[in-house]
Amino acid sequence: MIAPRNLISQALQLKPAERFIVIEALIRSLDVPNPEIEEQWAEEAQKRLAAYKEGKLDTITFDEMFG
Repeated sequence: MIAPRNLISQALQLKPAERFIVIEALIRSLDVPNPEIEEQWAEEAQKRLAAYKEGKLDTITFDEMFG
C-alpha cells in the first residue's frame, strides 16, 4: 500500500484533468448510500407528504421562508 503522503505527491504531478478524475473517483467511493438509511428517509418523506395532504402540518409560504 502506498503511504498517503507519497500518493498525494504523485497525484500532484498529474495534469489538472487527470487530478480531477482521481478526485472524482475518491469522492464517489465515499458516497455509497446505505440502503437502510435510504429506506428510512423514503418512509419519512411519505409520512410527511401524507400529513401535508391531510392538513396536519403547519406550513409557511416561500416568501415567509426566504423573503
